Amino acid sequence: MHVKKQITPLVVVLIAGFSGFAGAQAKQPATKRARVFFVEPKNGATVTSPVHMKFGAEGIEIAAVPQGDVTKTRPGVGHYHVGIDQSCLSAGKTIVKGTPSWVHFGDGKSEFDTQLTPGKHKLALQLGDDLHNTMPGTCTSITVNVKK
Repeated sequence: MHVKKQITPLVVVLIAGFSGFAGAQAKQPATKRARVFFVEPKNGATVTSPVHMKFGAEGIEIAAVPQGDVTKTRPGVGHYHVGIDQSCLSAGKTIVKGTPSWVHFGDGKSEFDTQLTPGKHKLALQLGDDLHNTMPGTCTSITVNVKK
């Protein structure tokens, strides 16, 4: 009987401590904020054409858009789009397929070679969801100089 009285307060303390720990864990964000970046080329680089681009992302899964008629998005999943001589688009804007200034990577690829004319070019890397709508805070832009 004496042992039972000593264990009961210990169990109550452990349960209360775990509940506080679990509550603190629930208040933390489930995932960190997604971001995209150019692995290659670096901002301000002088490059030759065809320009090789390689993209990276953190805090989000990069995957191909599902086959067929897509009607809803998958949370936490996106794919790349590159705007040639374009600025980042606002969140929620649809990146229209077939637009010559935006290259879609709905196949989930993260590398690309393209011909660019000599001179300075702005490249925007932007994530889109399965419906090709831009995702908040997931765009970055760099400038490259293509030499003759």
